Amino acid sequence: MSNTLNKVPFGQKVAFGVGMFANQMFPAIMGIFMVVLVQDLGFPGWMWGVIFFAPRIFDSITDPIMGFISDNTKSKWGRRRQYVLIGGIIMGIAYIFMWQLFRENSLQFNFWYFFIWSIVFYLGLTLFSVPYVAMGYEMSDDFHERTNIMAVAQWIGQWAWVIAPLFWIIMYDPDWFESAEVAVRQLSIWVAIPCTICAMVPALFIKSESTLDKNYDPLNSANIGNSLKKIYYSFVEAFKIKEFRKICAATFLIFNAFNTVGALTFFVIVYKLFNGDTEATGIWVSLFGCFAALGTTFIVIPTVTWMSKVFGKKKAFLLSQSISIVGYLLLWFLFIPGKPWMYIIALPFFSFGIGSLFTIMMSMTADIIDVDQLNTGKRREGIFGAIYWWMVKVGFAIAGALSGVIIGFVGFDPDLATVDQQSAVDGLHAFFCFFPMVGTIFAMYIMRNYNITEESANEIRTELDKRANEK
Repeated sequence: MSNTLNKVPFGQKVAFGVGMFANQMFPAIMGIFMVVLVQDLGFPGWMWGVIFFAPRIFDSITDPIMGFISDNTKSKWGRRRQYVLIGGIIMGIAYIFMWQLFRENSLQFNFWYFFIWSIVFYLGLTLFSVPYVAMGYEMSDDFHERTNIMAVAQWIGQWAWVIAPLFWIIMYDPDWFESAEVAVRQLSIWVAIPCTICAMVPALFIKSESTLDKNYDPLNSANIGNSLKKIYYSFVEAFKIKEFRKICAATFLIFNAFNTVGALTFFVIVYKLFNGDTEATGIWVSLFGCFAALGTTFIVIPTVTWMSKVFGKKKAFLLSQSISIVGYLLLWFLFIPGKPWMYIIALPFFSFGIGSLFTIMMSMTADIIDVDQLNTGKRREGIFGAIYWWMVKVGFAIAGALSGVIIGFVGFDPDLATVDQQSAVDGLHAFFCFFPMVGTIFAMYIMRNYNITEESANEIRTELDKRANEK
């Protein structure tokens, strides 16, 4: 136990977790809706790649700037809450407009319309997510309490991935909508409104202290050049911490590899198991996501939280990723045409990969922030949160582009039945199983010597408390 035990009320953990639901639901539904761009609106592979890549690169550039701003904001509401509130509102508005696409418009018009509104959406996401994540880092200074906070948040957030796959059923059911194109226009409204409300909850209910009397760097136009320099040096200082470099690299590899093929889930299930017949596929695409998310919610997160307390965070990470490798292997052998129920066996194992990643890694990052404070004398949750999520978002951007490359590389054509392109479908399936496996193995190799333990973290916390008392 740390000398400064900081137990967080359960209600505060839930308020933080409700924000995580919005943070997860927006991209979860977007990943489903994106299929419509190819399947119904005729976007070629290169457009798919650009749509994925460019806005997320923009997002990754603005994140560190937002981290610096949130770390140095003087306000009676504190450093974070106002940005979380405004960002959540912008996300919701942009999300609705982004999906108002019509088949009768030209391909070029739909492409640029979606592109521009996605930029606005990701600007809102930056305003929301960077200070939001930083709020989580600064909620507690206790080694295990940090894991508990992230576990509650991830548990609530995972319900987004349980709910989101159900949209597959609704979108392609003619009793609901005449086409998937019409579905996304209407469903985007029903997604955006509740998600925006959820995004506002942390801003409204998580406690914060006034920072008006804090000695922060001034945020003004005259100081912007100096601010950008400070951002650069903050990045340099952060990456000097070897353990933080390991966390970022491992997250990048796992998340990038997973999301590269995550966008292919629909195509692999429909074309590998059902010969390209979306009607015959029925609920099986939805069940894949639902069961995986339920496994994460009720098996992975509680198990990982327990393993972290018993074995430590590093061993919990390595064990979780080892289990996920078993899941990827099972997905290769259990994707059997005509027997879709077989893949369900693999899902509890498969879910340990991404399901454990952020629970453990976000808790580890909070420990790293203490190391940084010991070295520099500064608390920079915003900067570290921005850097960590910058790795995630760059990975996501690359993943989106790679998914388009993979579709083109294997020669997959959604207009053809499987029997007419068997090798292409098999190629998609191979990438789906083995690409994330390779990323996971490399990540485990990087994290094998991660050396921040509960004992060392508590020693750092004790020294920080001692310094604070001497002032």
